Amino acid sequence: MAPIPFLSLLLLFSLTFPSSSSAFEQQQSPLLKYHHGPLLKGNITVNLVWYGKFSSTQRSIIVDFLNSLSNPKTTSSPSVSSWWRTTAKYRGGSSSVVVGKQTLDDKYSLGKALKTSQLKVLAFKYGYGDGKAVNVVLTSADVAVDGFCMSRCGTHGSVQVKKSRFPYAWVGNSVSQCPGYCAWPFHQPVYGPQTPPLVAPNGDVGVDGMVINLATVLAGTVVNPYNNGYFQGPAEAPLEAVSACTGIFGKGAFPGYPGKVLVGETTGASYNAVGVNGRKYLLPAMWDPQTSTCKTLL
Repeated sequence: MAPIPFLSLLLLFSLTFPSSSSAFEQQQSPLLKYHHGPLLKGNITVNLVWYGKFSSTQRSIIVDFLNSLSNPKTTSSPSVSSWWRTTAKYRGGSSSVVVGKQTLDDKYSLGKALKTSQLKVLAFKYGYGDGKAVNVVLTSADVAVDGFCMSRCGTHGSVQVKKSRFPYAWVGNSVSQCPGYCAWPFHQPVYGPQTPPLVAPNGDVGVDGMVINLATVLAGTVVNPYNNGYFQGPAEAPLEAVSACTGIFGKGAFPGYPGKVLVGETTGASYNAVGVNGRKYLLPAMWDPQTSTCKTLL
């Protein structure tokens, strides 16, 4: 199980590093070790379970993000696909993502307070796939999940059925529960320097925050699907491709400051990546195994 301890890591960095960009860039140098396990490479299908109430606009923001990951037709730069291509630098080559089945569970079939075991039930309620699929559960703003807002903003893991393992992931909408924990930098943080929040690129603090956390767990799923791939620290609470670079979105980032990003002239919204349908997103830095540094798009 690999949770996203989002702002808890930011707080750790604020205690560890001086509040200057140069000091942060010089000292922030994680090293992810390869533990000789299999990675998810090749064609990967992402199946979605929408649990709770999501508007069609909210669903399209996330689906457009997923469709942008492996879309070679995006001509704008920087692009979501160029961010995802960093995963190809890990062993095994590239991972091409396509959106598969989408299931709506807006009747809260398991209630509004979920345990981790129930997330697994939801993830595999409609099948396991062929081992090249990742089933992702997305919970709406009124759904509580064990550990949500306290120790994690999302997670990924796997279940074993006979001799095969099947990966899954979960991300929650934090807007009404803990936007300062799981939707930073679109909301003032719970801890650390209280800098003004950025304007969410799609006008939805909760869902734009979900995109950041979905990007984090998907990258972690690809390079560490079974807790024996690339990670740093203990296997039960690893730092992975993106979670090792927490709080970094652009050059010059330091605790409480996400770094230099682009700002829309008319909307004032902050972003660093463009996807399909003209969508704009703010994506976190990803660890580059070739340079052993946290790579940003800007």
